[in-house]
Amino acid sequence: MNQQVVKNTVITLDYHVTDPDGEVVDEGRDPLVYLHGGYDDIFPKIEEALQGKAVGESVQVKLQPDEAFGEYDPSLVQIEPRKDFPKELEVGMQFEGGPEDGGDDDFVIYRVTDIADGKVVLDGNHPLAGSALVFTCTVTAIRPASAEEIEHGHVHGGDDEEGCH
Repeated sequence: MNQQVVKNTVITLDYHVTDPDGEVVDEGRDPLVYLHGGYDDIFPKIEEALQGKAVGESVQVKLQPDEAFGEYDPSLVQIEPRKDFPKELEVGMQFEGGPEDGGDDDFVIYRVTDIADGKVVLDGNHPLAGSALVFTCTVTAIRPASAEEIEHGHVHGGDDEEGCH
């Protein structure tokens, strides 16, 4: 029986992501495994394109920023005094920070994008925020999801992986 990508199946994809000019953004070294069926395990537009596909079929989906990692939000850029940071500080380092309005659990990962004149520039945007992305993938495996995976809304790995994260 030829399995298809349908709700509550676990899909394995070989994929890569480029920007609209063809520059590779993510070469997809490891296959992507996700639970299909509206669990927000993968961008909805990609899930839509994969619906009903069989092993060996490929799709290419162009995602606008709001369908991928969101628009670039200038308010997520903060400038902080250098003295508030550890001595070992490099561009590219990441810090977890709460939102300035003190929301409950919305932690933002800030990347250091610049260090100059006693100031540190932190950017809480995803590195791909504001980017359109072209996502090309091929279905390499389809299996029914377990009841537990469906209940938890995501894939559980093999025995060598930790349980739920």
